[in-house]
Amino acid sequence: MIPCVCVLLLAYAALHDVVGRTIPNGVPASLAALGCLRAALAHTIAPSLWIATMIFLAATLAWRKGLLGGGDVKLLAAISLVVTPHEVPVLLISISMVGGMLAILYVFAGKVLPQPQPVRPRHLVRRAIRAELWRVHRRGPLPYAVAIALGTMTQIVGH
Repeated sequence: MIPCVCVLLLAYAALHDVVGRTIPNGVPASLAALGCLRAALAHTIAPSLWIATMIFLAATLAWRKGLLGGGDVKLLAAISLVVTPHEVPVLLISISMVGGMLAILYVFAGKVLPQPQPVRPRHLVRRAIRAELWRVHRRGPLPYAVAIALGTMTQIVGH
């Protein structure tokens, strides 16, 4: 049950990040609560909280340098609670690999995708696609919640 809810929350965070480059605070809060429940049931709450705190501090430093968004910082710390402490290194590697692929995709997309049309479409999905094309062509920030979500999903679904 917990993994399914986590996957849905991660999908929502990724979609929200693509459309608006924000992650609602309720998503990391819900993931953290589910992660704490999982850790309590597995009797690993102390090491899980310690690891999540260290990840939060490291990610905060990345945020201060402009490398991550604030929502990404909270999401990274929260998802570190969703997996067991010994799975966190693999989780971080998985997220990094997906993030690298996402960056390559965005660089490639900027070279092959057309410029966005000046007319703003009425349909929400078309407006979101237009906004993303605009970000790609102007080398805007990546929606890193996508990398966090996909990297975490591979870890969760793999078990």
